[in-house]
Amino acid sequence: MDLRSIAAAEPFTTKDGSTIRELHHTAVQSLAEASLGPGRATQRHYHAVTEEIYLLTAGGGVLEVDGESRDVVAGDAVVIPPGAWHELVAGADGARLLCMCAPPYSHDDTYFE
Repeated sequence: MDLRSIAAAEPFTTKDGSTIRELHHTAVQSLAEASLGPGRATQRHYHAVTEEIYLLTAGGGVLEVDGESRDVVAGDAVVIPPGAWHELVAGADGARLLCMCAPPYSHDDTYFE
């Protein structure tokens, strides 16, 4: 069994500006906790081959996916298909979320305007 703890995971900043702690990274998928401080935002981007699923675990904000914006709060989950432009702007309490990527997250698959 490969058991990992968020508390033990080393944080790093992704190309889009969020801080993540990667829990698992296999050949097929990855799982990480991402966080943004109050009022902070990811840089609008897309992934050419990676599908993402976000599950907000704390805080919230506004998530834009391909021009459609929605308020998101803890407990909300959203699928971000490959090729979909997206940006998360954290609310007053910041935002924390689990992010599952398939195939796994890669800086090389992150594209900006």
